[in-house]
Amino acid sequence: MTTTYWTTADGPLGPLLLTAAPTGELTSLSVPGQKGGRVVLDGWRQDPGPFREAEEQLAAYFAGDLKEFRLPWRTEGTAFREKVWAALDDIPYGSTATYGEIAARIGAPRAAVRAVGGAIAANPLLVVRPCHRVIGADGALTGYAGGLDRKVRLLTHEGVL
Repeated sequence: MTTTYWTTADGPLGPLLLTAAPTGELTSLSVPGQKGGRVVLDGWRQDPGPFREAEEQLAAYFAGDLKEFRLPWRTEGTAFREKVWAALDDIPYGSTATYGEIAARIGAPRAAVRAVGGAIAANPLLVVRPCHRVIGADGALTGYAGGLDRKVRLLTHEGVL
């Protein structure tokens, strides 16, 4: 069994739960009440050591001093989800993309928009992999696993709203 390391970090979205692999890569960032978010399990090891860089970058992001995260991370998803999550990394700070645009970026047909939405909803790295930058085709602020109020806060912070 692989050890999962965890810590919490205070932030404007509430206490953030960060998890990491034994090799130090960030594996998740969850917020309280997040749909599908992680919770600490028995056997996990609380250790802030692997998270120092992530905490520094998150603090810089929320202070307005960082626009792109440069952290080692490791996610585990289907090949389709991994493609969608990688496409999130290409949405610049202060910008948005629609679910249809994400589908087109990964070479999926327009009919795959719902599947793209499902993959985005399963993004394990909120904030760091910017799923909050994805909006509806009509510009509506559609779903966000961390809650629409947090999506509004993040997009406002980035100057989109």
